[in-house]
Parts: sequence; structure tokens; C-alpha cells
Amino acid sequence: MKLYQALRHVDRFRSAFDFGGRDVAHWFPGHMAKGLKQMRANLKNVDCIIEIHDARIPLSGRNPVFQDTLNVKPHLLILNKMDLADLSKKRNILKALEKSGVKDILFTDCLKQTDSNVKKLMPMVIDIIERGPRFNREENTNYCLMVIGVPNVGKSSLINSLRRTHLKKGRASRVGGEPGITKAVLTRIQVCQRPIMYLLDTPGVLPPRIESVETGMKLALCGTILDHLVGEDVIADYLLFSLNRLGNFSYVEKYDLKEPSDDIQNVLKQIAVKLRKTQRVKALTGIGNITVTIPNYTAAAYDFIRAFRKGELGQVMLD
Repeated sequence: MKLYQALRHVDRFRSAFDFGGRDVAHWFPGHMAKGLKQMRANLKNVDCIIEIHDARIPLSGRNPVFQDTLNVKPHLLILNKMDLADLSKKRNILKALEKSGVKDILFTDCLKQTDSNVKKLMPMVIDIIERGPRFNREENTNYCLMVIGVPNVGKSSLINSLRRTHLKKGRASRVGGEPGITKAVLTRIQVCQRPIMYLLDTPGVLPPRIESVETGMKLALCGTILDHLVGEDVIADYLLFSLNRLGNFSYVEKYDLKEPSDDIQNVLKQIAVKLRKTQRVKALTGIGNITVTIPNYTAAAYDFIRAFRKGELGQVMLD
């Protein structure tokens, strides 16, 4: 009932998001430049590039710096976190990617204990490699793959999923819920026995210049940029704008709101009240300092963003 009523309020929502002239140049940490250099140095030992990206933003934020690399090696694009993405227009996405030169694409959910799509990866990779010459690696009977992508899209989860699938072994690569866990190119990690196949895990690398502030916000919302660089309040506001624009009012029921709202302060206040997220602050009055309890907007924003990233607000396509 609440969702039906919410549709009547669509015309009240913002048609554009005010980015406030933000500069995203400082969102490219120093270790990423070092990572790119190391990746290029290892390229001669690689048979195929596996680029992994977030399925909720299949077009936005793919690093154009990788294009030089992709042009000289076979390439497979994996769109991970498919369980969080609205894939009702999957055909349109595939057409747009093919137009940009990407033909081999696989959707995955690497956190799943058994993902049938992950099982398709090795045959796809072997087929891609065998389409062309291996240059200076013809004499090698094993295969070496390099996994690349922006931060926090699931590179390490993919490696661990492949090891579970083909070697029946556990983690070889550390998995984290925030960008920047892998900060250096690691030694080779075996992921398959027949044929023998190794992967090189690499640090997540953002473009040194993000093409637009909106692209930057989509990357931030999906957790590929550290939240504090953008601001939890701004990310939460962009999330609210995106959900309303998509007609996704799941947040109304999740947080017991009376109706949808386009006012982030109002929404965060109600979330804080619902979750009992409060903070005590000192206030100056005519009779001196007193301590008052107010809603904790930052904690509420964090919960709102976390709910989106965990899929608790439904499947979403931001592109």
C-alpha cells in the first residue's frame, strides 16, 4: 500500500542532483599510480586480462587507463555483484558494451558459495586465449591471467571463488568491504589444476581523472571510493535521489517512513529515530551549557548507504 501511495509523489522529486561544483581530482590515491606501473611491468607474462566491474554500474567508471592494456591482450569483462543489480535491461547493457568494443562478458555473484557462472569462466578464458597467438608465451603449458578493475568490485572474491570451484581450497586473497584492501600486485595465485592456471591479483585502480562528478558519485555509492573522501551525507543524498528517480521506494517501508521524501535531512532524522541512533552534544543557552540528545545524522546516513550496498533496498541499476 505504501509503495502504491508513493507513486503519487513522483512529480515532487528532483529531476537533477546538485553536485555543488565538487572537484573529484583528489579521489585518486597515490598507491594507485604505483599499482598501474606494476601492472604494466607484469603484462608480458599474462595471457588474458580479466577486468571485473560492478554490475550496478556496467558502463560508468570503467578505467579508460586500462584501454592501452586491453588492446594488446585478450580481454574478458566480468560484471560482478549481479545479485544487487536490476538486470531487466541486460540486453541494452550488452549492446552498449559491445559498441564500446567489449564482446566477451560474464555476469557473476562471487560471494555465493556456488556460482554456476563462475564455472563458465575457465572455458571462456581458454576459448578467448586460443583465438589468437600467445606471442612470447607459446612454450608455456600453463596460463597466467591478470585481474584488474576499480576498487572494491570483487577481484579478491573472484579469485577465492575460483579456488573453491576448481581446487576445493579456501581463501588465497584478502577480501574487504572497503576500497584499497589490495595495495600491491601479488605473487601468482593458482586457481585451477587442469589446465594449470594462475591469477595475478592487482590493486583497485580508479581513473586519474573521473569523467564527471556524477560518475564519481556512482562509484562512491557502490563503495569504490572511500566514503569520507566524498562525505557520507552527500552519498546518502545521492542515494535518495537515485532511488526516487528510479521509482524505488523500498526505503519507505524499511525505515517506517510515512511517505517518500526528497529531503535527505528529513529522511535521515526519521532513520535515526527508527534505529535509535542519537548523540549527546553541548548547547549554549542563557543559563549556561547544557547537554542535549539529538539524532545522529552521520550514523543514519551510514546505515542507509550500507543497506543499499547489501541489497536491502532492492536490485538497482544506476546506469
